[in-house]
Amino acid sequence: MASWMRLRGFIRKEMLQIKRDPSSLLLGIFMPVFLLIIFGYGVSLDPQDVPVALVIEDNGPDAQDIAARFKLSPYFKSRVAHSMPEATQLLEQGIVDGIVYIQNNFSAELTFEKRAPVQIILNGVDANRARILEGYIQAAVLGWYAIRQARDGVESPFPLEVESRIWFNSAPNSTYSLVPGLLTLIMTLTGTLLTALVIAREWERGTMEALLTTPIRTNEMLLGKTIPYFILGILGMALAVALGVTLFNVPLRGSLVVLFVFSSVFLLAALGFGLFISAVTRVQFVAAMASVIAGFLPAFFLSGLLFDLKSTPAFIQLLSYVVPAKYFVTIAQTLFLAGNVWSALLPAAIVLTMMAFILLALARKKMVRRLPI
Repeated sequence: MASWMRLRGFIRKEMLQIKRDPSSLLLGIFMPVFLLIIFGYGVSLDPQDVPVALVIEDNGPDAQDIAARFKLSPYFKSRVAHSMPEATQLLEQGIVDGIVYIQNNFSAELTFEKRAPVQIILNGVDANRARILEGYIQAAVLGWYAIRQARDGVESPFPLEVESRIWFNSAPNSTYSLVPGLLTLIMTLTGTLLTALVIAREWERGTMEALLTTPIRTNEMLLGKTIPYFILGILGMALAVALGVTLFNVPLRGSLVVLFVFSSVFLLAALGFGLFISAVTRVQFVAAMASVIAGFLPAFFLSGLLFDLKSTPAFIQLLSYVVPAKYFVTIAQTLFLAGNVWSALLPAAIVLTMMAFILLALARKKMVRRLPI
């Protein structure tokens, strides 16, 4: 009986410890629920509502029927472009992921030559997605052919010549899209996970009280905690870029200076977020768990690195807009694979700059409550 009472008391003590420890609740309850929602409901590797531009120069019934296959399909979100330059601009800006081009002599060639070309141009920044989209578009064209066969009731060879071109990553090589995206994870690790521990470590080791007695000011504390990890993050980024270009032969078509500037902005946002977490917590374990849940996992799953966010539910897409990594993945992949496409770079850079300013300001505000100005 005495042994059972001791065991019951010990179990009760542990249950109270779990109840009082928010990190245990986060790790044991929130983390599984978060991963289940993201993987089970939010993550989809099957493209839906894929934005494509239709350039249909031929007004014949067959060309219009092919266009209707894309307009009525649940897998595509088509928009009509009046010329190839217009469609090309949409593709370069990332507004559409593909172009379906039917020339003005399509009906004539189909009637007299019994063969007619249909050109497909795809954004190859994400190689796996480009391959899937190519199959989906060809399936839509084959669907038109099946309906045409059933309507005419005559067996005939497939009358179309589908010409596929993949831009920005013509191989297509998935490494070309993964390596630029991995820069995001590398700087998130340095910027968020490491800096999330710096102030909490001071409290646990008892050195914060000593710092409070010194004349150091808030801005000096913020800079002192930021600059070393900024340098570390830039060195890690530079090493990753060098290895990606030399070891994996990933092309860097944009400016290295532009990449450095935008990487610095993203790193400042990550550092600000990590310092904010560290400033509001006094336990390293809690800070580490918070940085993983709120920093690393969103950068991993909600940045567009692993899968296309356009294929996720609306609330997942809305949630991704507050993740700084989403914008830097766009910047890195654009600079590496497409070049200095400012129409795609500038909007992401502006949002990233605003986030960096806000996160650093929040970190400083939380430090003010603990340090004299």
